[in-house]
Amino acid sequence: MELPRRNRGDELLRPGEMASLRQRLRQIAPKHDLTTVIACAFDHRTRMLPFIYADTHMVPAGVRAIGSAMVDAGFEKTRIVLQQWNKHFRPSRMQLDGRIPDLFMVSSMSMHSGRAMELMKDARRIDPMHRPLIIAGGSHAVYEPHQFFSGNPDLPGGADVVVTGEEFVLLSFLEVVLSFRAEGESMRLAFNRARDAGALDGISGLVFARGGQDGVAEKLMDTGIQRLLGDLDELPHPVLGYRLLEPPSGAATLGPRALPASRIQWLSPISSIVLTFGCKFACPYCPIPAYNQRQHRMKSGQRIAEEMWRLNKEYGLEHFFGVDDNFFNKKGTTLEIVEALANAEFEGVPLREKVRWYTEVTVHDTLQMKEHLPLVHKAGCRALWLGVEDMTAKLVNKGQSVDKTSEAFRLMRANGICPMPMMMHHDSQPLYSHGTNYGLLNQINLLRKAGAVSMQVLMITPAVGTKLYEPTFTDGMVIAKAGGRKAEPYMFDGNYVVASTLPRPWRKQLNLLIGYLSFYNPWWLLMALIRHKSRVGFKPAIVQVFGMMGLIQSIRRTSGWAIRLMVGKIDRVNQAPTCKIPVRAVREGIPSHAPVDTPTPTPRGRAFPLPVAG
Repeated sequence: MELPRRNRGDELLRPGEMASLRQRLRQIAPKHDLTTVIACAFDHRTRMLPFIYADTHMVPAGVRAIGSAMVDAGFEKTRIVLQQWNKHFRPSRMQLDGRIPDLFMVSSMSMHSGRAMELMKDARRIDPMHRPLIIAGGSHAVYEPHQFFSGNPDLPGGADVVVTGEEFVLLSFLEVVLSFRAEGESMRLAFNRARDAGALDGISGLVFARGGQDGVAEKLMDTGIQRLLGDLDELPHPVLGYRLLEPPSGAATLGPRALPASRIQWLSPISSIVLTFGCKFACPYCPIPAYNQRQHRMKSGQRIAEEMWRLNKEYGLEHFFGVDDNFFNKKGTTLEIVEALANAEFEGVPLREKVRWYTEVTVHDTLQMKEHLPLVHKAGCRALWLGVEDMTAKLVNKGQSVDKTSEAFRLMRANGICPMPMMMHHDSQPLYSHGTNYGLLNQINLLRKAGAVSMQVLMITPAVGTKLYEPTFTDGMVIAKAGGRKAEPYMFDGNYVVASTLPRPWRKQLNLLIGYLSFYNPWWLLMALIRHKSRVGFKPAIVQVFGMMGLIQSIRRTSGWAIRLMVGKIDRVNQAPTCKIPVRAVREGIPSHAPVDTPTPTPRGRAFPLPVAG
């Protein structure tokens, strides 16, 4: 299930290619007057540790980036709807600028896929003559695009097209469809004509249906793996996306205006921001290296500084979370960025006095940067999330050990940077081990002594896009039902034990809660208050408060599943999910996004022209 790699040397777009595409779209946008609604699917049953608070107080980077790209390309009549804030939004009742939108886009993670399908199903209730073109995207689309289509005539629905790539893929798709669009014609009809003419086959990063009736796919066409944007400075400015947010509401319809700029810092006080992409490690449970085609991509330090400054000036945003894969991945790149942030000055004010930022790194790379941690702090960094997983490196080895992890954490605390470890629990790890550091509680205690400010503990689950995905099923680990209750997509978030070979998996479910309780509790809140004079101040105490709030939610949401695992019958599966709809590559070969054992029909002749672009 790991994404295949493009030919060496063809992984990235040519320099300036993204900028040229944006410019071409600006020239044709006024002729089409498109209206677009972008929905972020969200299942509120996922609201617990470690996602609590940030899940509703940080506008997701993906939908905001797509909104920014649309506005930058000249399509200003765009609205972003977050189900986090608009739980009752119904696409069948949406109107923007007094009319049904031309485009309806849905972005989803795998654990929110149920809500995404509901949104698209509701959108299809609109009269076919006026229904918008439905486009699906997000991380779920990257790895499982087939799940956005239906092959059942009795249950039509899903997307018209799935974008398995980033902004460049979407904008390239729009450019081609608009070239087929006649005056006054719907985008859906223009899409159908472009698809049937084979004009979309040359855009890598799309999956769409051919044959069958509307909403029912006879077969799926896969145009292959996207080419990635290497110079992230070519991305549209993120400030544009914040102008498009739908205000929080209990209504099913859209409001007359987007969220006022003055309210953004109160509803989304944390801003996601792109710094770098890519990681040199190849952990079998992680899809990141394959997604990035083993490339490291970055923004310049000056561009990042300008983005932070402008977001702060226009919306009052002061806290930024870098959606990095491993910010310390390349030492030279990291130093260029942090030096720029440390020295950036706008209108006579140093940037570091206005903003604070946080991101993800590894223990190994933190130690490589140890002499530069004072500069990282000076640049405005106040917390780093580290994928510790297992301090003994028995689960996965990324250069971490008990001594190295402890050293990295103490160095971070000494420089005023909060260490925020992320742990993984698994079948072979006991809750407590006598005389060793292998047990979950042993490691949590060691991390706390080393200075951990927060704690994230998740159970290993089948993760799409990883080397371990299929073996997790074929080894008989995945739980389909427990006590008659089906394991639904929202439960594959690491908080629920849905993959275990143990005869009593309920113990692992309780271990997660016990591990959290050993870290988040009134005693350690009191200790954090007493020790507030350290360089990290009251931050540990604040995190303890949110941690205890999140733990209450985790107990409330997962206890029922633990009981079912304890007393109910457990049904497991031994085969990875497949796609019943045949999938075909527009190029010769195996489709890039087809699950294992998916039918891949061989054409009797070349029905469509060879693609001319990658």
